[in-house]
Amino acid sequence: MTQLNEVPKNLQETHLNRARASLRQALSWYGNLRKPGQTSSNPQLAGLVKPDLEVLNATLNKLDYNVIRIAAFGLVSRGKSAVLNALIGQKLLQTGPLHGVTQYPRSISWNPGGKVQVELIDTPGLDEIAGEARSQMAKEVARQADLILFVVAGDITRTEYQALCELRYSQKPLILVFNKIDLYPDTDRAKIYQNLQQLGAGNLQAKPLQPDEIVMVAAEPAPLEVRVEYPDGKVAYEWEAPSPQIDELKQTILKILNREGRSLLALNALVQAREAQEAIASKTVDIRNREAEDLIWQFTKYKALAVGLNPIAFLDVLGGTVADLALIRSLARLYGLPMTGYEASKLLRTILLSSGGLLLTELGSSFILGLGKTTAAVASGDNPSNITAFAGSAIAQAGIAGYGAYSVGKAAQVYLEKGCSWGQLGASTVIAEILSEVEPNTILYRLRQELGQNLGIIDD
Repeated sequence: MTQLNEVPKNLQETHLNRARASLRQALSWYGNLRKPGQTSSNPQLAGLVKPDLEVLNATLNKLDYNVIRIAAFGLVSRGKSAVLNALIGQKLLQTGPLHGVTQYPRSISWNPGGKVQVELIDTPGLDEIAGEARSQMAKEVARQADLILFVVAGDITRTEYQALCELRYSQKPLILVFNKIDLYPDTDRAKIYQNLQQLGAGNLQAKPLQPDEIVMVAAEPAPLEVRVEYPDGKVAYEWEAPSPQIDELKQTILKILNREGRSLLALNALVQAREAQEAIASKTVDIRNREAEDLIWQFTKYKALAVGLNPIAFLDVLGGTVADLALIRSLARLYGLPMTGYEASKLLRTILLSSGGLLLTELGSSFILGLGKTTAAVASGDNPSNITAFAGSAIAQAGIAGYGAYSVGKAAQVYLEKGCSWGQLGASTVIAEILSEVEPNTILYRLRQELGQNLGIIDD
């Protein structure tokens, strides 16, 4: 049997350590939101972000204990519970011919060997009548799972395909388990397997499933009638249950755990941490919205006044940029969200470029007006009428500067909310690093493009 310690885990340990460092940094940052006396402390906000901080703490604990969660999903009567029972070699989960035997998620521990501990999670059928609450429960389980087993028992139905696509949308590694193969002749079994290879990808344009992503099993084979001949010549017929055909699935799971188990654990923890940080940022922005609006208008007035009265064109642009950076940093401090000087300058460049060139054009116009204003200021001693020209340029330039400051402030609000996991050891940064190191022969490779584009961190 494959042992978990046969393959060096240097890269996996690195991924796990990066994830731990990222979570500890996030807890250090956002923990200030609940500390009395902090600038960002607010009793109402502290209550709102408490569940999200608990998610960060729980996720960090999960990393420290090296517990990988594998959840089994599927429609009713596909044999999810039987598959998990067969994996652990004991009938701990209830099975039966009736629909809806599993009424709520149940967890059982599985120690396949090595340091990694596995938690197997059985879920209710995704198509049960009046099962909306159970469906929501299943989504929550999928969010926490590191690896998903989607159990089918033949060709995929429309309902099954929709459920599979929804699970694919959760962007977790998934193994399609073709159960009850003992009920099909070899020819039919091979044909169904080929169909599942394409449909199981969840997208007709996606690459077919690889061997590690689709496995055939018979978790609880149907009893067979056996002819028994006794020494006295008496003949009897008895029913015997064949042994489960589960070794292929067990070896596939062990191979994945051995090859990338801790990377799976790290990646899922970071995705959960990123979601929690986004929730904290969103709630913080909502609570601080009025104060932020006042702050933006304050900087807008100051910037407009300073730029309008300053007679030197170069200093207009430089001073305006410094004011924009100060506004971004001030908003970050108001929200209690992480923002370094380097990140503020990077954010300002992003805002300027993402404006479709509008703000850059305004900067250019401001500089040109500034040159005219400088010329008028220099010449005003010889010709008093140039004071009027100076005043006109100053008013126009002040209006442009004020517009720019307000636009930067409003854009910064959005970026602070959506980009709260930026920076060194930020969740998005570490996710990008892990995805860039994924090998083509891993189960994580299928997620690389989809997950990376969804998070907005990789292009290919």
